[in-house]
Amino acid sequence: MTEPKPHADTADPSDSTDWWRTGVTYQVYIRSFADADGDGLGDVEGMRSRLPYLAALGVDAVWINPWYPSPQADGGYDVADYRDVEPAFGTLDEGQRFIDDAHANGIRVILDIVPNHTSDRHAWFVAALAAGPGSRERARYIFRPGLGADGDEPPNDWEATFGGSAWERVTEPDGTPGEWYLHLFAVEQPDLNWDNREVRDEFLDVLRFWFDRGVDGFRIDVAHGLIKDPALPDLDLPEDHTPVISDRIDHPFWDRPQVHEVYREWREVADSYDPPRTFVAEAWVANAERLAAYLRTDELHTAFDFDMVRAPWRADALITTAQSSLESHALVGAPVTWVLSNHDILRHVSRYGRVQPRRGEDAVDVFSDPVGTPDVALGRRRARAAILFELALPGAVYLYQGEELGLEEVEDLPESVLADPIWELSGHTRRGRDGCRVPIPWTESGPSFGFGDAKPWLPQPAAWSAQSVEAQDGDPESMLSLYRDALRIRRSHPVLAHPVVAHSVVEGATSELEWLDMGQEVIGFRRAGGFTCIVNLSDSDIDLPAGDIVLTSVPVTDTIPSDVTVWLDTNTARD
Repeated sequence: MTEPKPHADTADPSDSTDWWRTGVTYQVYIRSFADADGDGLGDVEGMRSRLPYLAALGVDAVWINPWYPSPQADGGYDVADYRDVEPAFGTLDEGQRFIDDAHANGIRVILDIVPNHTSDRHAWFVAALAAGPGSRERARYIFRPGLGADGDEPPNDWEATFGGSAWERVTEPDGTPGEWYLHLFAVEQPDLNWDNREVRDEFLDVLRFWFDRGVDGFRIDVAHGLIKDPALPDLDLPEDHTPVISDRIDHPFWDRPQVHEVYREWREVADSYDPPRTFVAEAWVANAERLAAYLRTDELHTAFDFDMVRAPWRADALITTAQSSLESHALVGAPVTWVLSNHDILRHVSRYGRVQPRRGEDAVDVFSDPVGTPDVALGRRRARAAILFELALPGAVYLYQGEELGLEEVEDLPESVLADPIWELSGHTRRGRDGCRVPIPWTESGPSFGFGDAKPWLPQPAAWSAQSVEAQDGDPESMLSLYRDALRIRRSHPVLAHPVVAHSVVEGATSELEWLDMGQEVIGFRRAGGFTCIVNLSDSDIDLPAGDIVLTSVPVTDTIPSDVTVWLDTNTARD
């Protein structure tokens, strides 16, 4: 397999301090990226061996899902030690070599930090169980006595996002039934008490530990969930509620105003480094305005725009979502951070290959098990169009590993291999997120399509041979070639590469973007300098406007077919 040469500007990533405004970051789910030691599980050395591939793809940074020591009850999001590397993945020294080599390839390194909860194997929680009620050790977490005469009922009706009660009763050191602790996720993930100064100081020190080792920033897991209402009021939720998202503004544990105090302290730490380090938040909040509140100049730099993730493949929904996000972010001078897929949600090839919600039902449920069978070919065609739409918008972009190969969700994994805690905790009613976490294919053959020398921890579909890097490399019409071309152009184009400093919102337009009226089922917008993006979501071909073609999601002639995106330079006439 021949890998193209890395992009030319492989200078030290510290050369630009505002890279995060327009940068493209590649998410690596470490368990499923590359296995160097042949145990069927991805690892640090596997990632390091594939750095030339990422450099050739043209990304500015790599975000690594948690690589810390962990019992792996939730894929590493149950952290037992925030200052080391999980032995199954490698060593701290190997992690340092990865950081150094990534920088040598012009790639910044973003780690994942998990501040809402620890593992129940973390030294703090082990000490909390041993110390008993009222102790300093328990004050680091959220322990409460139970309700009822014997305290055998949970403190309130809160539910864990993975299913069941959000409370677990402990056995006290003397062997008697005791207090309950809060776990908004798995029972092995006790929530920390962020009203405790010791907790806040500990995480400031964790940030410094990794920043001192050259890490360029952090993705913040469940950034909206740290602060809880100390009164712990009941929620009285309907049965059909979505556990991670709430339209309720005064929610007792999601998006509480005091969480912004935490991130102002984090920003001070990040800004104390030269160059300043950066943050990106995972924050599922009620609307675009509340998301923008996390991005004020003294808080976080960026946050994933999940409104676009949940928008159906319809022109009106995509325009409304993009416009709302751009305008709300403009109020705080922050860039929108666009994303189509990640390790927690259905891959967008499979989302777009299904019947899309009608008007009035705009939100796509990206958490529940999908209904029906997707048209994968249609999904890939739409995914090609979607990435050009996304990359043409002002802001930053995050890619999820394998999307550049057009990988679909693996929806027929045998029940015996399902590893996501959602499967067990839901009573086998929800299959969970394993379908988007299957190891990616590098070669057309072999026991794991080049992922490693052994059977991978999750089985790969046989059809992925044709989607492998080897199969697509050198094919100018492949998905991989499209991504490489798009990122190369985006990096060098004078309009697309220009950092977004601020937007002035006037009648639905910004200084960076002007929406074009091209009919109900066509998206069109023009950016400064004559760069124009057109997405045809109608059922019919439309005429190709005058201008020089910069890039298209599939080859076009004089018309733009359905589910196709075209980039044009409209400052010049087309022959």
